Parts: sequence; C-alpha cells; structure tokens
Amino acid sequence: MITFDKAYFNLGYLDTLSYRDTFVHRLDPRAKLIATILFIITVVSFPKYEIAGLLPFFLYPVLVFSLGDIPVAFILKKVLFVSSFAAFVGIFNPLLDRQILYSAFGLSVSGGWVSFFSIMLKFFLTITSALLLIATTSFPGICSAMQKLGMPGIFVSQLLFLYRYLFVLTEEVMRVVRARDMRSFGRKGHGIMPFTSLVGTLFLRTVERAEKIYQAMLSRGFRGRLHAIRPFDFRAADTIFLAVTVILLCLFRILNIAGAAGRFSSGLF
Repeated sequence: MITFDKAYFNLGYLDTLSYRDTFVHRLDPRAKLIATILFIITVVSFPKYEIAGLLPFFLYPVLVFSLGDIPVAFILKKVLFVSSFAAFVGIFNPLLDRQILYSAFGLSVSGGWVSFFSIMLKFFLTITSALLLIATTSFPGICSAMQKLGMPGIFVSQLLFLYRYLFVLTEEVMRVVRARDMRSFGRKGHGIMPFTSLVGTLFLRTVERAEKIYQAMLSRGFRGRLHAIRPFDFRAADTIFLAVTVILLCLFRILNIAGAAGRFSSGLF
C-alpha cells in the first residue's frame, strides 16, 4: 500500500514542481510551450544516422534543470521508465541495417547501431523537454497556453479532463485497494475473480465521481472554456527567451557544432 501511495504522489509531483518561483517558472507558458515544440521538431528533423549533431541540444535541458531548480534524478527516472518503448522500436535496427558506417581500431559499427543510438538520443531529448515543460508550467498552464494560442477549446478541455481523470481514477483505486486489504488482511482477495469484481466496482465509482465533479464545475459557471488563475503577460523576458531559443536551435541544426569543436580540439593537441 505504501508503494501505491508513493506512485500516486509521483503522479502529481510534476505539477507540484511547477509552483516554484524561479526564472523559468515565471516565463509566460506560451513562450515555454512554443520553445519546447520547436525544440522537439528540430531534434526529430535530424537524419537517422546523426549522433554528433544531437549532442549540442543537451544544452537546453541542462539550462532548464539548473535555472528551474528541477531535481534531475526524478526526471531521469521518469525518462528511463518509458525508455523501453523507444528501445523496442529501435532494437531491430542492428539486425535490419548491417551496412558498416564506421571502422576504427579493428572495430566496425553498422548503420543499425548508429540509428538505434540516434533514436535513443532523440527520445531522451524530446521526453525530457516535455517533462521539464510540465515541471515548470503545470499541465493546466500548458492547456491554458494552448487555448491562448488558438487551439480549439473542446480539444483543450478534453485534454485537461483526461489528465485530471487520471488522478480521480488513482484516488478511487487507492480507496478500493485499501478496503480490500482491510477486509482480507493481506491473505485473500487477490485471485482473478476478486480482481474482476474490483475492476467493475472501480469503473462504476470513477464514472460516478467524474459525474459529480462535472456537475460541481457546471454549478460554478463552467461553460466549456478554461480560465487561467494567473493572467498571461508576454513580457520582454519572454521575448528574449524565445528569440535566444530559436537562434540557438537554428545554429545547432544548420551548423555541425560538435564536429567543429572536435576539429578545433584536435588542431590544438
């Protein structure tokens, strides 16, 4: 039960981090959302055999980690938890692409392994940037920014409700599991039949709870449009942050920064 409670705490910890008061947290959500989208698009646009060109993009998450005072270990655990999906997608590349691309000191590296590491690097950069966006903005703040940027209100509302419903579902799971453990003293109620009954009960309780929440929202004036608690104000700092991000992304994408640094260092030594 302690493990389940810890998992529930971790589910909402990203939103908890978004209430900190740092330079990154004070930026307008629209600026952070646009910067993150541009970052993800730029990273994904690299060809499948590119590895060195992706290395300079680690500067973005490193700066957000440091300026936003975000715990690195917590974000890395989240990324590693879902990294198995990316590994499953690219693990067959070494078997399908055996063309030798690099040879050094008697070792040969095929294109399949290069593309596999490229996929893992892209996955790490994109997922980390998305988690950092939530940790510095909060999911409701992201939804409000999407609405301000012209996204359809019904889409933004459904996205926010889906996110909130995860917490409703988790709370009901915690109550049902606690009730089962208190009645079985940890010895009974763990078979397939009790499990199917538990799932049915959980579904009915979560639907009923969601209906109550929705009725409470309607009674408080909800009409299908989100209203931000903190008014948005696009300031000079937001413009500078977005401009610097765009300039660096263009430089990292067009110029081979890692290759130039390697040639410069080899020339010195």
